[in-house]
Amino acid sequence: MVFLDFEKPIAELYQQLEKLTVAQKKHPDLHVDAIKILQEKMDAKRKEIYDNLTRWQKVQVARHPERPYTLQYLRVICDEFIELHGDRNYKDDKAIVGGLCKMGDMSFMAVGHQKGTNTKMRQYRNFGMPNPEGYRKALRLMKLAEKFAIPVVTFIDTPGAYPGIEAEERGQAEAIARNLFEMARLKTPIITFVIGEGASGGALGIGVSDKTFMLEHTWYSVISPESCSSILWRNWENKEKAAEALKLTAQDNLSFGLIDGILQEPVGGAHTDLNKMAHSIKHKIMDELELLGKLSVEQLLHKRIQKYESMGTL
Repeated sequence: MVFLDFEKPIAELYQQLEKLTVAQKKHPDLHVDAIKILQEKMDAKRKEIYDNLTRWQKVQVARHPERPYTLQYLRVICDEFIELHGDRNYKDDKAIVGGLCKMGDMSFMAVGHQKGTNTKMRQYRNFGMPNPEGYRKALRLMKLAEKFAIPVVTFIDTPGAYPGIEAEERGQAEAIARNLFEMARLKTPIITFVIGEGASGGALGIGVSDKTFMLEHTWYSVISPESCSSILWRNWENKEKAAEALKLTAQDNLSFGLIDGILQEPVGGAHTDLNKMAHSIKHKIMDELELLGKLSVEQLLHKRIQKYESMGTL
């Protein structure tokens, strides 16, 4: 188990618990009460810490190396999932995944960022930073969903679109702008979940939707705290101050009217209980698709445009 810097008190209790658990295996009748007391103490400390997280600490939780990514959620949420590949133009971008998902009687097209669960896979997935072909693949899948009147569900978790020269040469800005334009008028319901970090146009490239929800310990902003710090102070040392100024948490975004709701995470973050978090997302998808399914295409598009036009107004 990986612990973040501010989780040091939890880590110390966890180590003590591990030692007692090992000792109990040799002597089953011993340490039963001590283990129970220590477990309760650890749970209480975890709740105390997670009830009082700073904005920078929430950024750290959103980046936790054990945090679930899109494919992990889809394996729990979907009864069947058929992954689709390629943008039919250049290649298959591994930082964006997508495909057809069947969930009970409902079907939807899933599209999301994928980071990878270890060093080799993170390199393979380009650390969740899509190239232009990733956004073009996402758009291809969304247009396919529109053709067959299937809803779209997107999962955001990226530090940003890939900033390399080759990405710019292949039209990174145009690819993201095209997605914003097409998603705004896509004739099928779109639901978005921010499941980790959502930075800049890299996140917004699959984030224009009828309903947007953020998990409790995620962030969504025009820029990351580190990049903001490097621009304003010429270093990364003020990233905590930048995080506070950016007001990038789920709670901040909800107060600004930029998202439609927050999904509570298990105490300690989504990585502590994947199944619980996945089922929470699943129920929200089912509820929202049922409501959006009652709207005509004209009503759907009108409400979507109205939603974005009203943002930033007093």
